[in-house]
Amino acid sequence: MQKLLTVILLFASVYTSTAQMKPEAASTSANHIPNFPLAGTWILKAAQILLPDGTLITDSAYGQHAKGILMIDSEGQYSLQIFRPDRPKFSSGDKKKGTPEEYESALLGISTHIGHIKIDSAHMILQFKIDYAAFPNWDNSIQTRKFKLSDDELYYEVPAKTANSPVAVSVWKRNKTYN
Repeated sequence: MQKLLTVILLFASVYTSTAQMKPEAASTSANHIPNFPLAGTWILKAAQILLPDGTLITDSAYGQHAKGILMIDSEGQYSLQIFRPDRPKFSSGDKKKGTPEEYESALLGISTHIGHIKIDSAHMILQFKIDYAAFPNWDNSIQTRKFKLSDDELYYEVPAKTANSPVAVSVWKRNKTYN
């Protein structure tokens, strides 16, 4: 029992010391005033495709009821996840024993990556420095997105692959409950 108490006190001491080393982070959180303008929790409103003629349609990869969350801290570090909620479950119940179709649906029905965001307000560009992604080709890459920010809505476009290709669009709503 005494060893357990010692371990608990040690963890509490380390936690307290760590919290005291970064008073600016504690005050930012306590005052809810982020250093980074996009800091907070964002909930996906829509995953869409912008066609060359200007028409917006639902992105079939994620479906009409796409779910997602984008969390950004006061330094611009982020975690982003978008899911197609109706992806079929693996019939085996084991993710190591899926069929090729189940693996395809599982992978193509998500977009998730982590890293850091920078904002170029003059050109209305977000720069995603992706550290890791579900799609490994994006690991350690930098991607840019044109964006619009109005009130608590963030809209951005993933650049088209070619001149007349469709453009993927994400629309996010700031979640004031957790900010």
